[in-house]
Amino acid sequence: MQYTGSQYIGAFVDGRMEGNAEYILPTETRYVGEMKDGMFHGEGTLYFPNGSRYDAIWEKGLAVKGTYTFSDGLQYDGKNWHYCDGYDRRFYTEICHGLKPTGISQLSNMDPPRKIPPGYYDCGDGFYNPKTRVIRDYKNRFLRNAGPFSPAFGSVPINSTSCWHPGGTRVLTMQV
Repeated sequence: MQYTGSQYIGAFVDGRMEGNAEYILPTETRYVGEMKDGMFHGEGTLYFPNGSRYDAIWEKGLAVKGTYTFSDGLQYDGKNWHYCDGYDRRFYTEICHGLKPTGISQLSNMDPPRKIPPGYYDCGDGFYNPKTRVIRDYKNRFLRNAGPFSPAFGSVPINSTSCWHPGGTRVLTMQV
């Protein structure tokens, strides 16, 4: 664990992780469930830092059957997925609670929306500061550097991040 930055809370059998346990990755993703021969095996759940989760049956470290649940409670259904498709572009909160009155925009699934600091842009995983060209997560931890701020015209570069200004304007930042 010392080399990967991970943490293991559970038993060992013959030097390998075994039994019911918790495995915490450096990304703060947590696995809680059964381990066998040092791998996820049996029933277990991955809990992601954004509040979503993946409940699965694991065999030798691979998920063989599972259900992904978003942080707002929406469950992914690979066969009958109708959320945000070509016919219905509503956010999940709009499906559950109805549309906002005319003149009140909902720019993301989060309602009420996240407060964006003055002069910053929301990139979906953090805030972009055009003065420092740095993107920090919502807990103010460094995520990545970004290139010069410029509105998007023409094709979208591969190494760009789409961000939203508090007024609802979409902009791109270039990763360096």
